[in-house]
Amino acid sequence: MPERDRYLVTTDWLAQNLEWQGLRVLDCTVFLGPRDDGQPGYAVVSGRDAWAAGHIPGSVYADIPDELSDRAHALRFMMPPAEQFAAAMGRYGVGDDSQVVLYDRAGNMWAARVWWMLRAFGFDNARILDGGWQAWSQHGFAVATDGVSPPPAKFSATIRPRLIATKEDVLAAMAADRGCIVNALNGAQYRGEVAPYGRAGHIPGSVNVPAMGAAGIVDPETQTYRATDEIRRRFEEAGARRDERMVTYCGGGIAASSAAFAAIMAGYSDVAVYDASLSEWAADPSLPMETTPKM
Repeated sequence: MPERDRYLVTTDWLAQNLEWQGLRVLDCTVFLGPRDDGQPGYAVVSGRDAWAAGHIPGSVYADIPDELSDRAHALRFMMPPAEQFAAAMGRYGVGDDSQVVLYDRAGNMWAARVWWMLRAFGFDNARILDGGWQAWSQHGFAVATDGVSPPPAKFSATIRPRLIATKEDVLAAMAADRGCIVNALNGAQYRGEVAPYGRAGHIPGSVNVPAMGAAGIVDPETQTYRATDEIRRRFEEAGARRDERMVTYCGGGIAASSAAFAAIMAGYSDVAVYDASLSEWAADPSLPMETTPKM
């Protein structure tokens, strides 16, 4: 199997394998929009209605904001407790022996978030639909509007703590000046020209490998991940070495999950996502931020 096929599936492959009994397809879509209260960050809109209006046949909607985030945490999108995650996966029909394909309608980053959570809870049989809903619909494959009730399954969730980084982990990496801290936001956000999370800029010493946008590791036109060699080159040029630890971050751990997914696909083995990202870091005035002058 080509290395890329361990992490991604094509629309052709999925169309040919939709009837496979052990396959579970999850639509992970969430939409972000402007807030109307003047506060930093984004308004979160569920993708459930979009799924109901049209989805890949047999797919189930995976509810990241509610069912797959820690409901007790003040920050959004934080890793849920293992019991909560396992129960949700069981309702989605995902068991320990399932093969899972994940997709979304927003450049793969929500699918990558669920991929990373599955991996962090010890499950390695998941892949992302390259190009997501856009590729599926543009290629003319079947679209369903009916609901799906998969048989419940037993999902075992055992956390791999090294895959999730905390504020303390980031501070320790900064103090030791080792490894690579990767900011997965766009260049304007990284440089501090815009500040959607309150304070402008980035974690000092972090480098910028955007997940989205014209310079992103996902092609904005096709919504597919760029060639693996190209992704590897971008990380290497940013200073990430494959024999060192990498920590990715963004605003709330979503784009960071896409960058982490791409890094794993490109051959980096020791990668973690800073789960709280700038939602925590930028809100704490005791933590340093830096900006980059526009050239």
